[in-house]
Amino acid sequence: MNRFEQLKDLIASLEADFVKFYDKQNSAAGTRVRKGMQDLKNIAQDIRKEVQDAKNSAE
Repeated sequence: MNRFEQLKDLIASLEADFVKFYDKQNSAAGTRVRKGMQDLKNIAQDIRKEVQDAKNSAE
């Protein structure tokens, strides 16, 4: 569940940058959003692997 908490925290931390990028056209915020989304992808991939490994070991 720790990874899930990481996901929630990351998404919450990106909210302000999303607003700055989409509403105020702040390009630096766009860069932070892109980096955050890459981090989100990596964490999600790690979670997928953990779930798959747990599922396979239970069989």
